[in-house]
Amino acid sequence: MHVFYNRQGIGDVLIIPIKEGDRDTLKKESYGDVVKITDGEDGSLLGYNIFNASKYFNLESRGKMRLTEEMLTPIKDLFTKNQLNDVLDFDLSPKFVVGYVKEKSPHENADKLSVCQVDIGDETLQIVCGAPNIDQGQKVVVAKVGAVMPGGMKIKDAKLRGVPSTGMICSAKELDLPDAPKEKGILVLEDDYKAGEPFEI
Repeated sequence: MHVFYNRQGIGDVLIIPIKEGDRDTLKKESYGDVVKITDGEDGSLLGYNIFNASKYFNLESRGKMRLTEEMLTPIKDLFTKNQLNDVLDFDLSPKFVVGYVKEKSPHENADKLSVCQVDIGDETLQIVCGAPNIDQGQKVVVAKVGAVMPGGMKIKDAKLRGVPSTGMICSAKELDLPDAPKEKGILVLEDDYKAGEPFEI
């Protein structure tokens, strides 16, 4: 999960986005320097803005930052101090990780798809992949369920031509990496990467 801070661009505000919503129906409630943003129609939580953020956090970087436990603790303290009793039960595990392709087999219903068993450190995921260069023994970048791609797509559990797929094996272009090749194909990492370690994008 990521938060955003750009003092020069938008001021001293820490933005905690939860999900997209219709800008025309936003409902905002203030709790001191914390503004809670909900969908005006269904009441679902869209996110929080924390004003005067530099007063509460040591924010040296600018732009998108991964929300860490070290940052979440003062956010929880600030919520408590301002009588905002929301439970901040965020999944802070990295959503982009290094995977090791243990097995690759043909898809039973599609010639151009492969069914891969991918070790991501603490578990093995079955991922259906259409890249022509996918192969057993590779280190790859896996977007886990819940990851939000740079283009805005959220990764969900899926069935591709009837076969369950959990997560996505990514190309350099999908990760919006500089100098991404134009040819189709997943990003193959050097062998010194370790399965399960976070991949920062």
